[in-house]
Amino acid sequence: MRISYNKLWKLLIDKHMNKQDLKKVSGISSASVAKLGKGDNITTDVLIRICTALKCDIADIMELVNDTPDKD
Repeated sequence: MRISYNKLWKLLIDKHMNKQDLKKVSGISSASVAKLGKGDNITTDVLIRICTALKCDIADIMELVNDTPDKD
C-alpha cells in the first residue's frame, strides 16, 4: 500500500488552482510541493496546512492505494 495525492491534484483543478497557488495559500515550501508531486512522505503539519487552506478534509486530498496486483 502507498499514499496517493491524486485527489489533491483533482481538487486543485476543480478550484482552478495550480501547485504555485497551493504553495501560496497554504504556506508550504517548494520542497513539500515536490514531495507531494512524487508521492513521497509528507508531515502531517503540511497536510493540515493544505486542508486548512483548501477548507477540506484529509480524505479529500489523499488516499491509500494498493500498489501490488491482487492474486486470485
